[in-house]
Amino acid sequence: MQEILTLAQSPEAWVALITLIVMEVVLGIDNLIFISILTNKLPAENRVSARRIGIGLALVMRLGLLGTIAWIVQLTQPVFEAFGHGFSWKDMILIAGGLFLVWKATKEIHHNVDPSDHDEDFIASSAINSFTAAIGQILLLDLVFSVDSIITAVGMTPHLPIMVIAVVVAVTVMLVAANPLANFIERNPTIVMLALAFLLMIGTTLIAEGMGFHVPKGYVYAAMAFSALVEILNMIARNARLRKQQATKLQ
Repeated sequence: MQEILTLAQSPEAWVALITLIVMEVVLGIDNLIFISILTNKLPAENRVSARRIGIGLALVMRLGLLGTIAWIVQLTQPVFEAFGHGFSWKDMILIAGGLFLVWKATKEIHHNVDPSDHDEDFIASSAINSFTAAIGQILLLDLVFSVDSIITAVGMTPHLPIMVIAVVVAVTVMLVAANPLANFIERNPTIVMLALAFLLMIGTTLIAEGMGFHVPKGYVYAAMAFSALVEILNMIARNARLRKQQATKLQ
């Protein structure tokens, strides 16, 4: 309690808290996009509960990892060396998560491009439409994003209360934004393809990070923001054309 009161009176602590909250919210976008796409494959009555469970598990996992900071720090220590790079447990977790994201995004893109593929329908029905399977896949990606998130937090501040508050706030934002984002993606089919492309890029970035190639997050998120802006302009243009066509028919 004394530490919290001391931090509350420190301007540096407030700056660190605000910066970390923003960083955690931005890092949570990746997780949220994946959860939105995955839960939209479930029956309508199961979607909201799946999102809440998935995001709740993300919170539990992040808080649990914060309680083992000493172990988290050790995850960055090299375990073995290959191709001139020392691979740590963090690297291997990022590579595994990146491969999973690339595989998942590629499968979903193929299914959207060729929905008549019966093999893909079988994969979708067996691996996605099951509530338990969806939660399992969300949990797997929660682990990857949680490790990345907590290691980022540890690198930004040494104060555990600041990390806890930032994580809780970021996950709360994810919880509030989950349903609107998922509904928006479902209403706009072209957004689905864009979101899958984002997941493909994020997966590739995770693999590169795990292999020792640092990819500045700012470039990744700037590319995502620019692509989203272009798609929004396309949506506005399509809606304008549709309104014009409807007005012409009424005349």
